[in-house]
Amino acid sequence: MHIGLGLPIADPTALPEWARRAEATGFSTLGLLDRLVYDNPEPLVTLAMLAGATSRIRIQTEVLIAPLRDPALLAKQAATLDLMSGGRFVLGLGVGGREDDHEASGTDIHERGRRLDQQLGVMQRLWSGERFSDSCGPIGPAPRTSGGPELLFGGFRPAAIDRVGRWGGGLLAAAAPSWAGNLIDLARKSWCEHGRSGSPRIVAQLNTVVGPQPLIDRARGAILDYYEFSGRADYMAGGLLTTTDQIRSAIRQFEDLGADEVMLYCYGTDPDQVDRLAEIVL
Repeated sequence: MHIGLGLPIADPTALPEWARRAEATGFSTLGLLDRLVYDNPEPLVTLAMLAGATSRIRIQTEVLIAPLRDPALLAKQAATLDLMSGGRFVLGLGVGGREDDHEASGTDIHERGRRLDQQLGVMQRLWSGERFSDSCGPIGPAPRTSGGPELLFGGFRPAAIDRVGRWGGGLLAAAAPSWAGNLIDLARKSWCEHGRSGSPRIVAQLNTVVGPQPLIDRARGAILDYYEFSGRADYMAGGLLTTTDQIRSAIRQFEDLGADEVMLYCYGTDPDQVDRLAEIVL
């Protein structure tokens, strides 16, 4: 099973160092979250820079809030990043749930699921080289990966998880092992019901930090701030894994569930976190 690293957002200027260390120590993937009304770096711009700072490690959005964006432009950006990274780009997508993000982008939060499905239809046509419309030509460049970059879908409702089978790709299970199994089962069911061959890729996510207590306290504070809108901030902060035994146990549980990759989303701000986590899991 592969182990990837979810990047912190507090200091974007430090992320190239995180990326180089992650590649050198053997992590499989670099992941980056997406928000609009928040103090985080824009993920496509940031991952493009990190692709240039590395040569092997995959780069992945976890997840990009697609309904905030224009589908033709997003298709072009994703194809460009896939091409210029040598096919290392994974496009994780979701609908988002923060009203302020949709207000700032001028999109309707109540239409976000329908909008994502419409966007996926447009993007897959463009990635295949088709015209945008009868009066508007194709939009290049062609992605390095045939048919477009690999897709992952985040979400918790059956309709969201059904996109795994409908559109092809995999599941980003951002849940504890104790209840991620149901999400994984739904993704596999969707895959079969839509007649896909093989099986969907399952990518799990764990929140981690390793180090002295002040670092752990700051990480918990960051989680509380990020999830304040949800009413579940205390629950999310309580799930932060801070010891070797906790991290290894959770990875084993996901391995038992058949996950292909586990992303350790790191809330620590010190790049030494990369080496500490590598010592535990790699």
